[in-house]
Amino acid sequence: MPNQLEVHQVSVAYGNTTIVRDVDFVLDAGSIGCLLGPSGCGKTTLLRAIAGFEPISRGEIRLHGISVSRPDHTTAPEQRHIGMVFQDFALFPHLSVARNIGFGLRHLSRNAARRRVDELLALVGLQDAARHYPHELSGGMQQRVALARAMAPRPNILLLDEPFSSVDKELRELLAREIRDVLKRDQITAILVTHDQLEAFAMADIIGVIGHGEVHQWSTGFGLYHEPADRFVADFIGQGVLLPAIVHDQIRVKTELGRIAGETPHGLPPGSHAEVLIRPDDMLYDESSQRKGVIVQRAFRGAEYLYTLRLESGTEVLCLVPSHHRHGIGETIGIRLQAEHLVVFPRQHTRHELPPDSATARCGTSPHSASMETGP
Repeated sequence: MPNQLEVHQVSVAYGNTTIVRDVDFVLDAGSIGCLLGPSGCGKTTLLRAIAGFEPISRGEIRLHGISVSRPDHTTAPEQRHIGMVFQDFALFPHLSVARNIGFGLRHLSRNAARRRVDELLALVGLQDAARHYPHELSGGMQQRVALARAMAPRPNILLLDEPFSSVDKELRELLAREIRDVLKRDQITAILVTHDQLEAFAMADIIGVIGHGEVHQWSTGFGLYHEPADRFVADFIGQGVLLPAIVHDQIRVKTELGRIAGETPHGLPPGSHAEVLIRPDDMLYDESSQRKGVIVQRAFRGAEYLYTLRLESGTEVLCLVPSHHRHGIGETIGIRLQAEHLVVFPRQHTRHELPPDSATARCGTSPHSASMETGP
């Protein structure tokens, strides 16, 4: 069985300006993919190219094994059997919920269309709202109507362009999980475009992180967080800092928080400067530890505080601490590093002492996983 979507070395250009460059990925049938990145990175342009609204300047797009986009040919959007859910939902205000959902089912008999509408109303939990009009619904309910309408004709693939942008932030992750359940139950292949990584994690099976028109990494949420392909992904996904380090040997690097054991970047000899990605959950609060940090910022997260700590060198790291341990700005707390999925990058700028004055910016080369070494 062919893959549902194949994007091979696709570029999109407006005149002499390339917006999307050499994008390459595959999405299996029944999977939910996500194009994740900051505003202006090219993710919506790529989605529009998959839909057929934008021609491509290089490469090929195939849907269900059939070529639909090449530089010399673009299959019209209406011939691609694609469903779309837009940011503003685009519901018909003069039609009821049921009639909105059934709008694209005119090719079916009346009974068949009614059965499909009833099936989708049950699937999205809106049986009691079938006769209501869009203005009578909450934002989350309108979102589900728009989803059901796009799903009704059983498209080859469903494209969702920032579908939660008009929904309260508190509801977005919940809606993403609900919509994922609906798509999985109806076995719909889908691609979500978003700038919100929590939405992406809640909904997608596989995520492509896009920056400056390029897909930096195509992986699971776990893979993006724990094994980022480069500094752009490390910076965009989650929170963390790059802690200066020096390569001790082929399996160890030295930081001001202790030695870390794992695979070091290929080709870096002992004494080379490197950086280790440290996430907030890698730092443990431990008052018995000899290593200390001064609290310079704090953010209340309910069950936890997110503390920004300044180390002796001036480098700042993040640490999650249970909120019943409440400390003020300027207090010193004990910390220790305990991580199972550390990532080591070659240092971009060579420095001559350890520890350096501050953590460096993130962008660049491939990392390697590492883990904490026991001992001093």
